[in-house]
Amino acid sequence: MKQSRFASVLSGLPQGAEILIIRLRGLGDLVLLTPALAAVHAWRPDLRLSVLVEEGFAAVFDGNPAVAEVLLFRGFLRTARELRQRRFPITFNQHGGSTSALLTAAAGSRLRVCWENRRFGFIYNVVVPETGVLEGRSRLHTAEHRLLPFYWTGLPAGPIPPARVFPQPDPAVVVAQKLQRSGIAAGTPYCVLHPGTEFFTKRWPLEGYAEIAGWLRECHGLAPVVVLGPGDREIAAATKRRMAGAAPVLDSLPLRELIALIARARLFLGNDSGPAHLAAACGRPVVVIFGSSDSVVWRPWQTAHRVVQNDFACNPCPGDRCYAFGEPRCILSITPEQVREACDSLLAETDSHPLVKPQQTR
Repeated sequence: MKQSRFASVLSGLPQGAEILIIRLRGLGDLVLLTPALAAVHAWRPDLRLSVLVEEGFAAVFDGNPAVAEVLLFRGFLRTARELRQRRFPITFNQHGGSTSALLTAAAGSRLRVCWENRRFGFIYNVVVPETGVLEGRSRLHTAEHRLLPFYWTGLPAGPIPPARVFPQPDPAVVVAQKLQRSGIAAGTPYCVLHPGTEFFTKRWPLEGYAEIAGWLRECHGLAPVVVLGPGDREIAAATKRRMAGAAPVLDSLPLRELIALIARARLFLGNDSGPAHLAAACGRPVVVIFGSSDSVVWRPWQTAHRVVQNDFACNPCPGDRCYAFGEPRCILSITPEQVREACDSLLAETDSHPLVKPQQTR
């Protein structure tokens, strides 16, 4: 690992020192921050890690033993004032945008850490290289990338923990009731399908999901449950029409309920999106269908999984439009046969594997 002149920063913090970590939003990004938090906590459990996040994403850190406190973003001025009063000795900006940079400045920490080439870079006095910290590695998984600022400031290199979220008992009860109202009795094995995602270049057609839903029911005895999030409004009506009679559609579950639902699923199938990372963090078997995004960077982290992706020279791309063909052939070229094969092999692999039993609430 490349050495840094800031390598003694974390080890030099006094016992019980508080660390501010800013990551305001982004479900997958927040889930993939949890391995870094776990690594720091395992090394120095005396440090108090406080994570600043928008309220809608706070459930990612419910019950997480590495997180001492979840701070909620409640508007810029109020939040800035509250951070300033806390006098954190060090702030890690894990977001990198304008608002998070200004909040980093407002916190007034002596040490302000972020990656290089981020907005308002003059705010930071500890600037972390994007490459070279992990020698010989030019493309990092997002979980590894989240660790770079901590390595740069002295966290010893070692095995990277899995991502973890911790389903809570009360939402699990609510989810069980919703499943029963949808015709899925208690104890029935089910799978979760998520056909949504931000960009159409990452979205496998609904017809494919409907076909796989029926196949999972008939061939594997799994009751399919479709979930949609707040960002899936564009396809919500079409999804409900296409899945009518095939699978219940649970639209915009609160995050705590989504975690509880996924944590008991036998299988998760979806596009590259935040719920797929939740499934990995719950230790579930995950099949992810990739289109325009980079599966090296965004594949499920440390859980049994399959990636379904066809190689195109233009992949990965920004994904906001198809730059090469006018239509996203990368995702449209994926066949139901490929998805069935991935699900078949993963279900066979995890049939009796103790690491992929449905996660218990705590």
